[in-house]
Amino acid sequence: MPRVWKFGDSVNTDDILPGKFAPFMAGEDVFQTFAFHYIRPEFAAQVRPGDVLIGGRNWGLGSSREYAPQALKKLQVGAIVAPSFARIHYRNLLNLGIPAFEYDLTGLLEDGDEVALDVSSGVLRTPAGPVQLPPPPEFLREALAEGSILAFFKKHGRFPGERPAE
Repeated sequence: MPRVWKFGDSVNTDDILPGKFAPFMAGEDVFQTFAFHYIRPEFAAQVRPGDVLIGGRNWGLGSSREYAPQALKKLQVGAIVAPSFARIHYRNLLNLGIPAFEYDLTGLLEDGDEVALDVSSGVLRTPAGPVQLPPPPEFLREALAEGSILAFFKKHGRFPGERPAE
């Protein structure tokens, strides 16, 4: 089962992937192994596909570097739940197909708690019982079904939610 990784407030893109480990510095094949290198050095080696990151306020502040969420995508993070996100980072997560839910779970879950997330409905099953997160809007469910907003665009030649060309 996916597990929780709990973080605090104001986790920035340099916390997620320090600049010195950018793909062009560390290598495209290994940069993800440096995710949270300074604040959670065990993360990259221990994270499992589908694990859920629980953050505090203002998750992803800082630069708009796409390689921070790319590292999380390569590690197959299942979702991120935080009370608020830096807007550009939030969009980068969705562009890459990492579900991001705005909801405060910091007082409910702890590191290592086992959870199950139904992304489409927004229901997160936790040891304390189910939690209804704000479900993604229809356009985002369409994109996530294809893997990401970018994958949707490549396949359909339009953004999710737009009408197909006639």
